[in-house]
Amino acid sequence: MSDALVAEARSDFGKGAARRLRRDGKVPAVVYGHGITPIHIALDAHTLRLTLRKKVTSLEIVLNGKTETVAPRDLQIDPVTRGIEHVDLVYVTAAEAASLAREAAEAHARQEEASAAAIAHAESKAAARAEADASGDAPAGDAPASAGTDSSDAPAEESAE
Repeated sequence: MSDALVAEARSDFGKGAARRLRRDGKVPAVVYGHGITPIHIALDAHTLRLTLRKKVTSLEIVLNGKTETVAPRDLQIDPVTRGIEHVDLVYVTAAEAASLAREAAEAHARQEEASAAAIAHAESKAAARAEADASGDAPAGDAPASAGTDSSDAPAEESAE
C-alpha cells in the first residue's frame, strides 16, 4: 500500500448530509471493529474509486493524523451512475492484513491456473478442428452452412395463376 486515504471525521448524518458530501466529491463511510465504537468519516470519492479499482484486500486511512489499516467490508454502488454511495470499513491488524493478502494471492493464482487450463483446452480443440478441416473429415455439426446454395432452406415460391 503506497498511499493512505485521507479521512475526515463527520458529525452530520442522514440523507441530506450524505447528498451534500457526494455533491462535494466525497463518499460517506463508517469504520468499525475490534470493540471500538463506529467512527463516521468522509473519503475523497475519486481517490477511493481509484484505490478500489485494484484488487485490494486492505488499505490505509489517515484519520486525525493517525494511520489505520482497514479492509472494505461492504460497498454500496449506485446502479445507474456506478458511483460509490457508501463504504463500510473494518479495522484489521497487521496479521489479519497479511492473511487477507495471502488468501487473495492464492485465489488469484487458482483463477490464473483455471484460465490457463481453459486456454489450453480451447487451443487443442481449435487445432483438432483445423486438422479435421484440412483432411476433409469435418464433423456434420461443425460444417459451416454456405449461404444461398442449398435450395431446401429457401422458402417455396407460390406461383401466381
